[in-house]
Amino acid sequence: MIIDENVDSIIFDMDGTLWNATDSYAAIWNRCFDDNGIDIHVTGEELVPYMGKPLDVIVDGITNGRVGQCFDKAKYVADLARVEDEMMLALGGKLYAGVYEGLERLSRHYKLFMLSNCGRNGLHNFMQFTHTADFFSGSVSYGENPVPKSENIKRLATHYGLKRPVYVGDTQGDCDETHRAGITFVYVRYGFGYCQDYDMAFDSFADLTEFFVELKNDADI
Repeated sequence: MIIDENVDSIIFDMDGTLWNATDSYAAIWNRCFDDNGIDIHVTGEELVPYMGKPLDVIVDGITNGRVGQCFDKAKYVADLARVEDEMMLALGGKLYAGVYEGLERLSRHYKLFMLSNCGRNGLHNFMQFTHTADFFSGSVSYGENPVPKSENIKRLATHYGLKRPVYVGDTQGDCDETHRAGITFVYVRYGFGYCQDYDMAFDSFADLTEFFVELKNDADI
């Protein structure tokens, strides 16, 4: 696919696209299991297949058949949000190679946004930990507005007057939701998931950065 040279904005997924924080998430989940008297221990590797899904869906998957009928999922989800806010700014995650430098370069040419199925403060915590807040024009998470990503993509586009946005993610779910929103999906192969019907794909964030910087430079000639 030849991408529209008039792209004006890039919307990024977080987990598996900009960083890997699965070990930190596992520590938070295990703290909450302990606090709730639940004999479950989860590893970062076990959480990988669930990345990109809404939090309540992940809870269902991880606890399936391992908790009794008295398990209060709503309380556990609320506890996860609280403990994540307590721990995540200290634990953080590891940015993928080239992400910080790439975001800085891309922000000179495009409006950048974040959109994730994380909790209410997940994107704020990411920006604070990675010192990238100045690169982004806005963000929205599932925790803030619990609707499918396609609807939140449309929300960003409407709120910020985006004409030619693209979405960058790492899973088939990201791809499906992006296409439902009617925009181009850019797949990063180094992430957590697999995707078949992407519009564009890159093996590294550096390659993605070079492409979009050159696209803007070519359009300006």
